[in-house]
Amino acid sequence: MNLGQVAGWLAAAPRIGVLTGAGLSTDSGIPDFRGPAGLWTNAPAAQRQFSIDAYVADRELRIASWARRRDHPAWTARPNDGHRALVDLERSGRLGTIATQNIDGLHQAAGSDPGRVLELHGTIWQAICLSCGDRLPMRAVLLRVDAGEADPGCLCCGGLLKSATVSFGQPLDRAVFAAAREAAEESAVYLAVGSSLTVSPAADLCRIAVQAGARLVVCNGQATPYDGLAGESGGAVVRGPLSTTLPALIAGALAA
Repeated sequence: MNLGQVAGWLAAAPRIGVLTGAGLSTDSGIPDFRGPAGLWTNAPAAQRQFSIDAYVADRELRIASWARRRDHPAWTARPNDGHRALVDLERSGRLGTIATQNIDGLHQAAGSDPGRVLELHGTIWQAICLSCGDRLPMRAVLLRVDAGEADPGCLCCGGLLKSATVSFGQPLDRAVFAAAREAAEESAVYLAVGSSLTVSPAADLCRIAVQAGARLVVCNGQATPYDGLAGESGGAVVRGPLSTTLPALIAGALAA
């Protein structure tokens, strides 16, 4: 697909919706899940750590999860040019919202308005009690892990703590998804960036946007289940490193 043609669609669109996934953050040093070097590609058993039922039932799994959180690359990662390009798009006045499956906070770190970033799968920067719902900075809990608490409990009620992220078996926040759905329905062009588009309901936003009349543009390193829908909508599939292709698309749109 000619990037100039896609940039032209973006330039003409009064409202652009964006869905981002793990592929956008790989150039910031955060591995994705299903790509060629993805976490679950190389270690399929690691998926169990992301099941809420397994997390609640298995203390050893929780201990491993806290160790993984302590060493998560998000703590030192920095936004890449793909994140910054979306900030440029926002400042142009064309961006509706960014619905993101990412938990790393890199959109906000790049300068995106936090009010326009819809964190569909939550954030690793906070912890939550599964019993009383108390929320607190993740850093405070990780200090306890460093001090020797392998499986820290809630200081308010003694319940289980986990990151404030959505695990398999947990529902998405209804208000957050409703806002993402509304933004998709209002988009003239919908960009799906760096997502494998295999996890619902986040991936469903692509079809919702197309049903409301949007062109779908899928930007991803590998094929997705929505590539065909992109063509049917009059949109396109864009392959290539997102830290270069996305800035090129948005720069072209803003220069038009």
